[in-house]
Amino acid sequence: MNDVIYLDNNASTRLDPRVLEAMMPYLTDLYGNPSSLHHFGARVLAEIEQARSHVARLIGARDSEIVFTSGGTEADNAALRGVLAARPNRRRLIISAIEHHAILTPAQHLQREGIEVTRIGVDADGRLDLDQLADAIRDDTALVSVMLANNETGAVLPVGQVVQIAHARGVPVHTDAVNAAGKIPIDVGQLGVDLLSLSAHKLHGPKGTGALYIRRGTAWRPLIVGGPQEMQRRGGTLNAPGIIGFGAACRIALEEGLAAMDTHVRALRDRLEAGLAERIPTAHILCRRVERVPNTCCVCFAGVEAEAVLLLLSEEGICASSGAACSSGSLEPSHVLAAMGIDPAVAHGQIRFSLSRYSTADEIDRLLELLPGILERVGSVSV
Repeated sequence: MNDVIYLDNNASTRLDPRVLEAMMPYLTDLYGNPSSLHHFGARVLAEIEQARSHVARLIGARDSEIVFTSGGTEADNAALRGVLAARPNRRRLIISAIEHHAILTPAQHLQREGIEVTRIGVDADGRLDLDQLADAIRDDTALVSVMLANNETGAVLPVGQVVQIAHARGVPVHTDAVNAAGKIPIDVGQLGVDLLSLSAHKLHGPKGTGALYIRRGTAWRPLIVGGPQEMQRRGGTLNAPGIIGFGAACRIALEEGLAAMDTHVRALRDRLEAGLAERIPTAHILCRRVERVPNTCCVCFAGVEAEAVLLLLSEEGICASSGAACSSGSLEPSHVLAAMGIDPAVAHGQIRFSLSRYSTADEIDRLLELLPGILERVGSVSV
């Protein structure tokens, strides 16, 4: 839709036309099951293995360390439950307080099953409390899970330091890298993580496909069983078109996407934030003092409800989002902003603009032209 200004790329991204082109033969003519012994199925399997190599290269992993999943949520669940199942004598999980719900909700379920869950706090800039983390690790800790980049604020967390602290106590580390992959370089060797989650649709690939990196030698048990696929690590017929599209998206991200993020997208994000500061001086842009992924601007407007702003933006063809969730008819502030100690009166006005390599300067200028008037309509913001 040419009339849509899409600034919600942390929710999902546009499918790259080259990704669709790579997928099409496996949605039409090459429909064989990649687990079959015949040559027709073997052709599909060969492309899946090529895709596995592309995914592995994006994060500096070995091909054999990549397990394909249905997306980031399955990968997160598989990481948490897989490590706990492999270490039954350790009944403790440590996560950050600002994780995506793909980690928070499984952790809540695990708690109900008798696992002790400790949540590590952050400061007002989203910095993880590493001292609290070090104090929290005990001999019964099975796993530490800390995201690489926050999906709401864009803040990059010090996962390498988390690994150093946890590994010194013999505890493996998982990172949800769904919001980081394709935006910043990732090298699992340098990070030192034992498990890492990815999702294709966050980097211009198809929905319904993801991957879990499992470092060689990591104690882990599969979440889904029922077939010998993925070297017995994830049962079920492989989603060949999705996986092949995922591989193409990772190849493109490595060849050109990361460079575009660091130049084109970062410049547009800076243009947006400079315009906000000029036109709406009361705008509170979160996590500007820490490292962020280049595409994310999370801003709060005191005295307004984010939902009203988003609806008026949508009427103008502008897509954005908020970290808030509608519950029982009342808009509740994001758990991320609550963990950061942001005043609820400010947090209620949280808007996240997330850009992609398809974003343009004209789109940013159009947003800046419309936003002050929208804010005046819905609240008492001084612009």
